[in-house]
Amino acid sequence: MATHIIEGMAVEMAGDGEAVLCIHGLGGSSNVWTPMAQALQPFRRVAPDLPGSARSGLPDGALCVEALADRMAALLAALEVDAVHVVAHSLGTIVAQHLATAYPERVRSLALFGPLVAPPDAGRPGIRARAELARQGAAAMQDIADAIVQGATSVETKAGNPAALAAIRELVMRQPPEGYARSCEALAGAQSAPIEQLRVPVLLVTGDQDGVAPPARVDEMAQRIAGAEVTVLPGCGHWTTLEQPARCIQELQRFHARLPR
Repeated sequence: MATHIIEGMAVEMAGDGEAVLCIHGLGGSSNVWTPMAQALQPFRRVAPDLPGSARSGLPDGALCVEALADRMAALLAALEVDAVHVVAHSLGTIVAQHLATAYPERVRSLALFGPLVAPPDAGRPGIRARAELARQGAAAMQDIADAIVQGATSVETKAGNPAALAAIRELVMRQPPEGYARSCEALAGAQSAPIEQLRVPVLLVTGDQDGVAPPARVDEMAQRIAGAEVTVLPGCGHWTTLEQPARCIQELQRFHARLPR
């Protein structure tokens, strides 16, 4: 695994074979995909830290999901990669949907963990309020991290998986406050991509205790996408790849094994 700075982003790359683009969510980094290494090993793995997140610099101006999708397309062009399988989490799933609909020739499949098309309108003010809290600095980022650990993980994870809780907390509390704030604003302003246009295999994986991407809403999303598969993981919250890595590996390997070659 090596890190390169490409298009202003820190990008981890490893392996050979078909390319897979891994897009993390709000408060994440390329390390969201570390537990998935077994499932990603057959691929040429391209895992950026999104602009403003983790090790990647913050571009001028506001962030939005459409611009993030454009940055993913620019990254692929810089790497001279024609088309990729995409694996994404949370906010990254929205970016992935916009990438796949704006650049359909670039995307071969979508595996989306904790997927959503956009935040519900009732949730947008709270996300914007979190952005303002983040701008108060490191102490506020710790408070946000603690709240996410408590609110976005399952009962089972909190009771028996302290390593996952520590990883989630560390991911969030180490985010640059302004980058995290602008990422919150990008999520708060996100609108649905025209996912009815998708013509690639799509896997949607959520947890039975995921309050961000609850199963009922994921089922509604699947109804808009021809042929989409839905998997609900028992005892799992929103941080699927960290809370239930073995099941996520199993589902991703199963999905990729059935893709046309």
